Amino acid sequence: MSETRATVPSDEETSTVLTRLHDALRLRTSPTIFFGSAAIILAFVIATIAFTEPMGAATDSASQWLMTNLGWFYILGVTVFLAFLIFIAAGRFGRVKLGPDDEPPEHSGTAWFAMLFAAGIGSILMFWGVAEPISHFGDPPRATELGLEAGTWAAARDAMNFTYYHFTLHTWAIFTLPALCFAYFIHKRNLPPRVSSIFQPLLGEGIHGPIGKIIDIIAIIGTIFGVAVSVGLGTLQINGGLNQLFGIPENAVWNLVIIGVVSGLALISVSLGLEKGIKVLSNLNIVMAVLLLLFVLVAGGSTLFVIKGTLESFGNYLVALPELALWNDTQADSGWQNTWTVFYWAWTITWSPFVGIFIARISRGRTIRQFVSGVLAVPAGFSVIWFGIFGYASFDIELRGEGGLVDRVVGDGDIPGALFAFLDNYPAAFFVSVIAIIVVVIFFVTSVDSAALVTDSMANGHEDYNPLGQRIFWGVAIGLITATLLVFSGEDGLTALQSTIILVGLPFFIMGWFQMYALLRALKEDAGELPQIRTREWAQVLPPEEYERREEDEEYDTDDYVVEPTYTTEVPVMSDIYEEVEEVEPDGAPDAGTLPARTGSARATLPKDLRDESR
Repeated sequence: MSETRATVPSDEETSTVLTRLHDALRLRTSPTIFFGSAAIILAFVIATIAFTEPMGAATDSASQWLMTNLGWFYILGVTVFLAFLIFIAAGRFGRVKLGPDDEPPEHSGTAWFAMLFAAGIGSILMFWGVAEPISHFGDPPRATELGLEAGTWAAARDAMNFTYYHFTLHTWAIFTLPALCFAYFIHKRNLPPRVSSIFQPLLGEGIHGPIGKIIDIIAIIGTIFGVAVSVGLGTLQINGGLNQLFGIPENAVWNLVIIGVVSGLALISVSLGLEKGIKVLSNLNIVMAVLLLLFVLVAGGSTLFVIKGTLESFGNYLVALPELALWNDTQADSGWQNTWTVFYWAWTITWSPFVGIFIARISRGRTIRQFVSGVLAVPAGFSVIWFGIFGYASFDIELRGEGGLVDRVVGDGDIPGALFAFLDNYPAAFFVSVIAIIVVVIFFVTSVDSAALVTDSMANGHEDYNPLGQRIFWGVAIGLITATLLVFSGEDGLTALQSTIILVGLPFFIMGWFQMYALLRALKEDAGELPQIRTREWAQVLPPEEYERREEDEEYDTDDYVVEPTYTTEVPVMSDIYEEVEEVEPDGAPDAGTLPARTGSARATLPKDLRDESR
């Protein structure tokens, strides 16, 4: 009697099956990356819905362990990222062009700054503009350590320090590091717009192999989850606003409705394309957001107080920054930092590939110094203005007005409703709150739309032709993950978002360290080593009496000595240190002894027609 044995398909057979499925669906992407990412997303959704309690318990337990034992790693990582960016920009590599050496910037300075303004900050500003300062004002993070009393000027000062710490330089360092890597490897080395391309100095051609594909799948999953958390926060905020304005209940059903509407609008925008979709919505929303900011500044009757407070708080933040950059809540060990700072860093880093590719796209032709200073300064500067105005306007209501914000946000835990409780203290509150809801909706529609485009290009490895169906799939995936986390996770919505994203963020922090090394190594390979510095030469000086003694003594030769300090050569004149670049060898092997040869990270190849001519 013969035995039947189950056979496991080989890698080649699996690849063939995926390719056939890919062709049958008329896709144009990498089958392994696309179907691998899709499988993980669907598995997470099915497992969370089918095994709600075990999945919730496992996620919560794992995230608690990470926050307790590795929270310091997240804190250290972001500060190191910021220091590395400053080091790269200030050093000799700061003059390296992100693109061909003689190519001017693709966009004018004004247009570039305007696009940076729109890069990923809208959703953050709308959700946390009031909630963050008021939360720390009503419940100071360092109350035990510094003896701060809630609701005082000292608490307000520390609240703004943490708000700026969370949403200015450090947050934008998380976005800037992958953005700089993308810009360098896409525009300088002409590699595909994938996260794996950043690791080309380490992997070589392996970026197209299994390791490269795993990196890209992780990046896509992280982007989907990161944007889903943003949409989830926006959903909670929209539901809170609708509850205050129209009495609509804050529950799972309405969360699903809001997610469906936002996702549906995003898919319409995706279908319309970049020019008619994202660009129009982004420009409209920027104008509306700035008008809302000006309204808060002027209409509250505390304009001078808010302006002075914003300037003063920024100065306080700069003084406190070195301390906050490595603060780990060691003394109180209250766990506060885990649910605030660690959550922010993990959330931000998961969708940093999405923001990074967008920033890299618009930065071709800029130098690294221009890139780092612009990407750090412009969005961070606007965040200072936004949080300063909303923060001090909130403090004015609490300290010199009717109050109630702390009770709502800290006492009741209604963080999503903070903005609308705040606007209730202004004239035309209903109308302005409706405008705010529209702004929030559009911000999240553009986030889902752009994320679908970027995720699709990461899966494809190019931006030349993207079938509409693929982009729609990624938009639907974001909506599915958002709904799963908010509605089907079995936890409070915000808690579920926090627990999940802290887990997803860990591999991105690990990859961040390798990104720094890969970029530095690529710069050294491409820019070459600096020549040794040449200086003027000087004769050996002797004290006068010793010089005279040696002149009288025949055993000594005084020709090489002087009494008066004297140089023996002129100051070296720097000429052009670059020589004509030799053509690479036809077989593609780098010269022995060069850094690429020693590391094996770069193999120069010629196009086929040139190889034929060289023979």
